[in-house]
Amino acid sequence: MRLLVVEDEPDLLHPLHFGLSNAGYAVDGAPNGTEALAKATQTTYDLVVLDLGLPDMDGLELCRRVTALQTRPRVLILTARDGIADRVHGLDQGADDYLVKPFAFPELLARVRALLRRDNGTAGSVLVCGALELDLVRHEVWWHQQPLSLTRKEFAVLEYLMTRQGAVVSAEELLEHVWDENADPFTQTVRVTVGTLRRKLAAGNHPTPLETVVGRGYRLREAS
Repeated sequence: MRLLVVEDEPDLLHPLHFGLSNAGYAVDGAPNGTEALAKATQTTYDLVVLDLGLPDMDGLELCRRVTALQTRPRVLILTARDGIADRVHGLDQGADDYLVKPFAFPELLARVRALLRRDNGTAGSVLVCGALELDLVRHEVWWHQQPLSLTRKEFAVLEYLMTRQGAVVSAEELLEHVWDENADPFTQTVRVTVGTLRRKLAAGNHPTPLETVVGRGYRLREAS
């Protein structure tokens, strides 16, 4: 899943970028509202982590404008404003959740997972597709009750496909949601990553649920 972190303080932006990336998310950063709005307009983000204290724009105004976009990413507000009126106002401007500084990073991760689950239609932290299970908290994958060792990017690709079971997902969509802004749009990394993921799923002599739809992309469905 692809996230945008909007934070003007480098001492907070860099740890957030590192921590969220280490948790398996594709993360872009923006130090101000102008850059954040430009990126959100050009890129389909699944979630925006937004600090309200920006140097060039009111954070709540940015929240309102981002949530008005056709792509409508989820928005998690980070702020030192802890009054009830502040939280109510932020939620009324379109935010989906509100986290007061200082906060523990594990709580931030939990809130990110919870917000992303709303769009995925899942109630818990485990995604299931037939004999395939993916645990978002433990970062573990089980295939026919056997652990499957995946790289961070393979895990992210599988997670995205599992949230869209039965649907054809193009390579462009995977690149948009699983890789960050530094990815080369002409790279073969999507094809290579899906190929290695498919081989790992097929290694146990079970029919792989991951298939290529020629000319369109990839589809994950429950194996027969």
